[in-house]
Amino acid sequence: MKSLIVLQAALFALLPLPTLGQSVLSGVDMTLPKMTQAQLTRADVISQLDAATLDSPADFTRVWLNNLDLSELDFGNAVLRATSMNGTNLSGSNFDGAVLSQAWMIGANLTGASLVGAELFQTQLGRADLSNTDFTNARTAADFTKANLTGAIFRGADFSADMRNQSMGLMRGVLTSARGSNVDFTGALMSRADLEFAKLPGANFTDADMSMTTLGGADLSGAILTGADFTDADLTATRLVDAQGLDQTNLDAAKNLDRALQ
Repeated sequence: MKSLIVLQAALFALLPLPTLGQSVLSGVDMTLPKMTQAQLTRADVISQLDAATLDSPADFTRVWLNNLDLSELDFGNAVLRATSMNGTNLSGSNFDGAVLSQAWMIGANLTGASLVGAELFQTQLGRADLSNTDFTNARTAADFTKANLTGAIFRGADFSADMRNQSMGLMRGVLTSARGSNVDFTGALMSRADLEFAKLPGANFTDADMSMTTLGGADLSGAILTGADFTDADLTATRLVDAQGLDQTNLDAAKNLDRALQ
C-alpha cells in the first residue's frame, strides 16, 4: 500500500499546475482519487510539521489531504502548493505565512483558522466555511464562490487582478455568491475583483480599493464604505440600502450608480 501511495504521488507530481484561474473547475472530475482521498494520515502530517524548521518548512506540495481532520495544527510558513484538501477540517489551524497557491480546498472547514500573510493565488475555496477566518494581509486572488465568510477578516488582503497573466485569463479574487455578515475588508485591494451576487450585509470596506470591481447584484446593505474607491466599479443592481459613509466615498465615479438600489 505504501509503495502504491508513493507511485500515485509521483504520477500526480508530473501533472501540470492548474493554469485556468477561476475557470479551473470546469471540466474537472471532482470524484477522482486526488480530489477525494488522502495519501497521509493526521499522524503523518503532524510528524512532518514537527520536523520542520524555519530554514526547511514542511512541504506538502501536490499531496492529497482530502477529508482529513487536520484541525488545530500549526502549518505556519508551510508549503502547500497545489495540495488537495477538499472537505478537510482545518478549523483553528495556523497557516500564517504559508504558501497555499493553487491548492484545492473545496468545501473545506477553516473556521477560526489564521492565514495572516498567506499566499492564496488561484486557490480553490468554493463552498468552504471561512467563518471567523483571518486573512489579514494575505494574497487572496482566489476563488471564494459560495463560501461562508461570516465574520472573516480580510484587512489589507489583496484580491486584485494579476495583469501580467492575461493570456491565462483574468486572475483575480472571485467572491461570486459568497455570503456572510460583518466581513472586514478594511484597506483591502479589490481592484477588478468579482463580487457578483455576493451577500455581504454590514461588511466593512473602509479605505478599500474597489476600482473596476464587479458588484452586479451584490448585497452591501448596511456596509461601511467610508474612504473606499469605487472608480469604474459596476454597481448594476447593487444593494446599498442603509450603507454608511456614502458621503465619504466616490460612488459618483462608479458605473451604473443609477441602477443601484439605495
